[in-house]
Amino acid sequence: MRDYTIFTLSNGLRVVHRRVATSAIVHCGLVLDIGSRDETFLNQGIAHFWEHMAFKGTRKRKTLDIISSLDSVGGELNAYTDKEKIAFYASVRKEYFERAVDLLSDITFYSIFPEKELEKERGVILEEMAMYLDSPDDSLQDEFESVLYKNHPMGMNILGREETINGFRKKDFVTFFKQHINTRRIAFSVVGDVSLDEVERLARKYLEGFKTNQLNGKRKKFSSYKPAYEVLHRTVKQAKCAIGGEAYPIHHADRVPLYLLVNILGGPGMNSRLNLSLRERYGLVYSVDAHYIPYSDTGMFAVFFGTEPRQLEKCINLVKKELNKFCDKPLSKSQLAAAKEQIKGQLAMSEENNLSLMLMMGRSVLLYNRVPQLDEIFNTIDDTDALRLQRVAQDIFDERNLSFLTMVPENGNGKVKSQGSK
Repeated sequence: MRDYTIFTLSNGLRVVHRRVATSAIVHCGLVLDIGSRDETFLNQGIAHFWEHMAFKGTRKRKTLDIISSLDSVGGELNAYTDKEKIAFYASVRKEYFERAVDLLSDITFYSIFPEKELEKERGVILEEMAMYLDSPDDSLQDEFESVLYKNHPMGMNILGREETINGFRKKDFVTFFKQHINTRRIAFSVVGDVSLDEVERLARKYLEGFKTNQLNGKRKKFSSYKPAYEVLHRTVKQAKCAIGGEAYPIHHADRVPLYLLVNILGGPGMNSRLNLSLRERYGLVYSVDAHYIPYSDTGMFAVFFGTEPRQLEKCINLVKKELNKFCDKPLSKSQLAAAKEQIKGQLAMSEENNLSLMLMMGRSVLLYNRVPQLDEIFNTIDDTDALRLQRVAQDIFDERNLSFLTMVPENGNGKVKSQGSK
């Protein structure tokens, strides 16, 4: 049974609402179908910088007014930028729901990018970049994406480059905003104990007044993946490694089976294949994870781990061994049944987090114009047989299609014999 409602405002902005009567907190947010892949090499980092500048002043609010508006009543205001989305969101007690909607609409649509604040925030972002570079665990995924999506906006770092950050002026933000803001590519999502009538009233009051041209700009599609092998020398003690390749886009028929497969391989459970092998059996890593991240026209599969430099080659061979198992032999009936129950439990628990649920609903409306229900996802999982998973593994885990990125200590050579031909 559908437990959410979607309606569209006159300016094309879509609103999705789910009432949760047992919660005293309302989570709400504006999710924009704009991200770092909409940048060019010359303005790399501007989407994330815009996210920061939205908190720095609007036509009717100064910085202090923005940051204290919800904090003063125990609420929270936040934002994020990724490859394809920007989100501004808030969590408040339900009596302050209108205040949150007012504030979110103001910072999203009416930021004025004040020059004085721009100079301050420039320094903040440069410090964020420095902190990021000091954390190899954080930077490994971005470095790997630059290997996978070489010479394409998908491979550019979301934070930007120091030279682009230093070069941005107010006019650059105004131009980027005008070129990319489109109310038909924005969703407002609400989860909490507020009625549909109240959501509709406030959406029309605060969100319907913003008019935009219905832009038809198309993103540059990615279609040029080639396996690669790269070594980075960093001031690290551990060797870090990423192994993976291009995967299915968000609308692919095998997206859910691949998600199931990757969860068995290296999901959050301590019983994942990689954790049992690299950590529990051999004691070579503290953590090892596998991820599948789908995008609108591509996707990424990747395994990440860190280990002693002398153990790097052994770990890589163990990862390859686990990948090959999925390709060579179908899961047994009992293995498949256990894997299905595990992932269904994880998905059910994820819906208990209303903030995550709210953001998921907003993204789903932009992607599908609907919110997939758990029963629907469970049915796809249940309908997936072992042979289908094996075919997916042979497609995605084929070693000939994998890329390898190693991050090694500056005094290490980073050479791995088994990948020398990559």
